[in-house]
Amino acid sequence: MLIIPVLDIKGGLVVRARKGERDSYRPIETPLSPTAEIGDIAAGLERIFPFPAFYVADLDRIEGRTEGAGDFSHLTPLLARSSVWLDAGFCRKGDLEAALALEGVVPVLGSESQSDTAMLQAFHEHPQLALSLDFRGDDFLGPSAILADETLWPSRVIVMTLARVGAGAGPDFERLEAIKKRAGNRAVIAAGGVRHARDLERLEEMGIAGALVATALHDGTLTPETVADFIGSFAGEAESDAKALANDIRP
Repeated sequence: MLIIPVLDIKGGLVVRARKGERDSYRPIETPLSPTAEIGDIAAGLERIFPFPAFYVADLDRIEGRTEGAGDFSHLTPLLARSSVWLDAGFCRKGDLEAALALEGVVPVLGSESQSDTAMLQAFHEHPQLALSLDFRGDDFLGPSAILADETLWPSRVIVMTLARVGAGAGPDFERLEAIKKRAGNRAVIAAGGVRHARDLERLEEMGIAGALVATALHDGTLTPETVADFIGSFAGEAESDAKALANDIRP
């Protein structure tokens, strides 16, 4: 199973995310890093494991507080290390095309940022794209047609349960199972609620390809040994699939 550390970025700093209540997010305090700077947090996480990818949620752009989603200079400290899955509130064709042109970046099209299905209709077959199906509780965030029509889904589908982020509630296994059944041979990635190794084991048993994780890494619940066991076995069994999923396309 691919484990992808999450960096929620607000005001240029990594913040502690909880339950999707973004107005309350504050710069993260973690034993992994002396500061909340992006490069410092990434370096701390890499002491756990040399992760092949990081997930970045640019909250200012997702919330529409910052213009110019085509400026990706803030990713420089990460792209020197790994691939980056990036949700920057993509809702304009030009911004998404600019991200797709970057080596090592997997643009994430968040359903909550879409007003219709036009972006997915245009780009869903692009091999570099990921879709995030965003939920808050039982409510789907975004046009209902995105959830209803799986033919619009690209090869990677994230199931984002915002209310479970940082809440210690565990993944939404029922919803993940339902999406997995509809996803065919697409890679389904769990986001929100992973607490410990048993959660990862259950996700792996369900056929979930990966998990976005933050809190369990910072609080030490997922140890370097545990992370290595999951990522190592996944890469060992199907190294090319692991690299393709992470889009670790650097030499």
